Amino acid sequence: MKIPTNDPEQALAFCRQLAVMCAPAAPLIPRPDLSVVVPLHNEQGTVEELYRRIVTALETQSVVFELLFIDDASTDDTARKLTELVSSDERVQVVTLARNFGHQIALSAGLDLAAGNAVVLMDGDLQDAPEILPEFLRKWEEGYDVVYAVRVGRKESLLLRASYSIFYRILAYLADVAMPHDAGDFCLIDRRIVERIRAMPERGRFLRGLRSWAGGRQIGIRVERAARFEGTTKYTLARLLNLALEGIVSFSYVPLRIASAAGICVSVFSAGLAIFYFVKQIFFGLNPPGFATLTVLICFFSGIQLITIGIIGEYLGRVFTEVKRRPLYFIRNVQGAKAPAESISVAQ
Repeated sequence: MKIPTNDPEQALAFCRQLAVMCAPAAPLIPRPDLSVVVPLHNEQGTVEELYRRIVTALETQSVVFELLFIDDASTDDTARKLTELVSSDERVQVVTLARNFGHQIALSAGLDLAAGNAVVLMDGDLQDAPEILPEFLRKWEEGYDVVYAVRVGRKESLLLRASYSIFYRILAYLADVAMPHDAGDFCLIDRRIVERIRAMPERGRFLRGLRSWAGGRQIGIRVERAARFEGTTKYTLARLLNLALEGIVSFSYVPLRIASAAGICVSVFSAGLAIFYFVKQIFFGLNPPGFATLTVLICFFSGIQLITIGIIGEYLGRVFTEVKRRPLYFIRNVQGAKAPAESISVAQ
């Protein structure tokens, strides 16, 4: 190779390129077998017990694993306890998001940053029992791409249990992809399926739907749903209704078709009513008072119109969110990670 001597800038560029070529290669960090992703928001009372039970369950297995805690901008003592875990166990990594982005976004951040050949998603309230992880691993080793928990024996209130049941059945009827009943986010996902999910660009994240849509060999395991280890649920009825709406709008056009069908039915009904009154006037000479009838019909049609506009608005709102192309999340800091925080500070 000839060093250019006529142009100082070319000579400098050549030297830099040569230095890069001759630099020793960075040591390859082996990919762990399993990454366990746990989003947390104000879970100071469960962090230590959660860590203990996950490690106890996985250390009995012949797997190399990492624990990836996603701190969704907790305001209690969660961050300090996670820092202590990072200091005591090199397998623990903690990613703190810049603000509270929400449960589904925190899970998505975990999928982006997890390095394992398989990734487990689980909540941090210990309603998802870590003791089921060995069973997840066995099914994965049998060749399944996705192993998800089917929740039985819920300990929530009757209202929440009824809401969950109604939601899953409505979603199963409306969605354009088959989704298992009573299967939440607690699951093991093979790296191949993880990459498929990460390739899906939508900002409205409904991960259990994306997981089903990604395909692969999937199997459910019936798991007793435990009560919260400590504190109260972060998923209020309003947040559950919002998640349900996200799932339905993200995976079904049926509401729009229902609105169209309702419009057609109302139009046919109105035409029939007009013909009825016209015939009655011509042949019988009766002129109905009509005030009560008119009031009822106006209110009825107005309600149908508002419902239809609301349904269209939900879809337009999703389109508006998607076209802005904002990042899913920002990262405040990373502890215990193999890569510098600057390289993963933004998710596109």
